[in-house]
Amino acid sequence: MPINNRIYLSPPHMGGTEQKFVADTFTSNWIAPLGPNVDGFENDLCCFTGAKNAAALSAGTAALHLALILSDVKPNDLVICQSFTFSASANPITYQGATPVFVDSEEETWNMSPKHLEKAIEACLSGEIEIKGKGKIHAKKPKAIIPVHLYGVPAKMDEITAIAQKYDIPIIEDAAESLGSTYKGKQTGTFGKFSILSFNGNKIITTSGGGALLSNDEELIHKARFLATQARDPAPHYQHSHIGYNYRMSNVLAGIGRGQMEVLSNRVMQHRAVYQWYVDYFEKTKSIGYNVIIQPEVEGSLPNRWLTAILIDPKTNKGKTREKLRLAFEEADIESRPLWKPMHLQPVFEHAPFFGDETSAKLFEQGLCLPSGSNMNEEDMARIKKVLDRVFA
Repeated sequence: MPINNRIYLSPPHMGGTEQKFVADTFTSNWIAPLGPNVDGFENDLCCFTGAKNAAALSAGTAALHLALILSDVKPNDLVICQSFTFSASANPITYQGATPVFVDSEEETWNMSPKHLEKAIEACLSGEIEIKGKGKIHAKKPKAIIPVHLYGVPAKMDEITAIAQKYDIPIIEDAAESLGSTYKGKQTGTFGKFSILSFNGNKIITTSGGGALLSNDEELIHKARFLATQARDPAPHYQHSHIGYNYRMSNVLAGIGRGQMEVLSNRVMQHRAVYQWYVDYFEKTKSIGYNVIIQPEVEGSLPNRWLTAILIDPKTNKGKTREKLRLAFEEADIESRPLWKPMHLQPVFEHAPFFGDETSAKLFEQGLCLPSGSNMNEEDMARIKKVLDRVFA
């Protein structure tokens, strides 16, 4: 099949008004970084999520890095991070010379386990943290907790927030995959001292590449913008009293984001419709002896279902595996993808402490992300169904 006939996991889906905002940047010659689209996009994000302040940045990774800097994370500090996530949730911890302390998932949402989170904090405070090759380190309080809303499914934020408050540790909420998801009536991206969004090309809305840092603290967002524009001091010449970064979003890309915000609610509904299609399909396979599990959610949450993720345990699915389905999709020129390999199992983080019972490792072994694009049509769904029928015959 030609490459343009491939069904992707979650391709960009333009709404139609993005070109108007981008054209305005050319008409006004406001091509340089910053400008009215950046201001407008930040305001759009605040209006949608309920966050009081936003800084539009070059990537979600940049947003997380700035959040760690503003949380005073320094070399040899400890930062607790969800293990079951993309590496961008953990990499910025090492940018600061700090050590990630990875926490396993729970089975109800596949996100950070509150039980193992508290165990990790107690171990940090008691000096029971061990770094492979370095032995135990001195007792210290973690500088931050980074929970992730995996594939758009909100974590158990009530429990995680209660633990964070109990030990007075700030939350940096990784909502990179969950824009448009709600937890007990509140938008994700509003639960942390800082919250992170991503607008990468495969996210529920995109600016081609980009991200945002959200916070209710106006002063902290002001500092983030300062650091993200090379930390230039207010002087007629170029003077710098702090190390800065080139992390701001361009006015052109922010124009794409403004157009995408106009269709965000529709995109959530479209992704959830694809998710429901899979729910209905796999419910029918139970009558012929299969038991495919779709990523669950806790009561009171409404995920955006950016990606629909499943588990295929060969013991309860007649020997079928996630790899058999993945290869069948690939043969039909349809993209699917194993779930994230947990960070504590990644070679680059093999030294880092880990607290859990290997729930995330099991999820990784059996899990697959299914094609979930909001722009899939009936022909695409028919091709996907044909593969599923062949595997789950």
